[in-house]
Amino acid sequence: MSPAVESHQITQVSWEVLSKRFTTKAVLNLSQLTAIQRILLTTDGTLTDLLECYLLEPIQVTKLAELPILITSPNPLEIEPDTEASERKILLQGQHSGQNWLYAESFIVNERLQQQFNHGLSNSNKPIGKLWSEHRVETFKEALYYFSEPAGELAGYFNIQPNDILLCRTYRVFSQRQPIMLITEKFPSCFYQ
Repeated sequence: MSPAVESHQITQVSWEVLSKRFTTKAVLNLSQLTAIQRILLTTDGTLTDLLECYLLEPIQVTKLAELPILITSPNPLEIEPDTEASERKILLQGQHSGQNWLYAESFIVNERLQQQFNHGLSNSNKPIGKLWSEHRVETFKEALYYFSEPAGELAGYFNIQPNDILLCRTYRVFSQRQPIMLITEKFPSCFYQ
């Protein structure tokens, strides 16, 4: 059963408030992780393809929320304050198993994307990486943070305990030399031993 997608009126968001989600977390020592954990955290390729290869099942998106926002202060997306963007929260889920493998939050500058790509984001259950390939969007990913945190309220999505550890990464996505997305991905450490 898919959860209902949240949608609300445009919300103003201060980047200072948002950035605390990333900068107050435990920084990871990559040498203490398993090989697959390091690969998932540091790849600049399409994570969906890696998951499909590792898990041996197709991956689909379950949308949790898609909200229009205005970021009201200087930000890593390099947009002027009060420019409309969107916040998207999803799960990457196995099509056959129904298992949620990854949670992701994205901040997206929709005006910098092709119309067909925007339509695909809003109206399909395809992962962003699949849409990039389908629409031949050239991208560059810049890693910003690797961190870990307790699963907390996300634990229920993965059927794990709230104190179980999520491994996380935040990166910017550029296209045509402009930042188009800021993405944070989180996955249970225990799933990828």
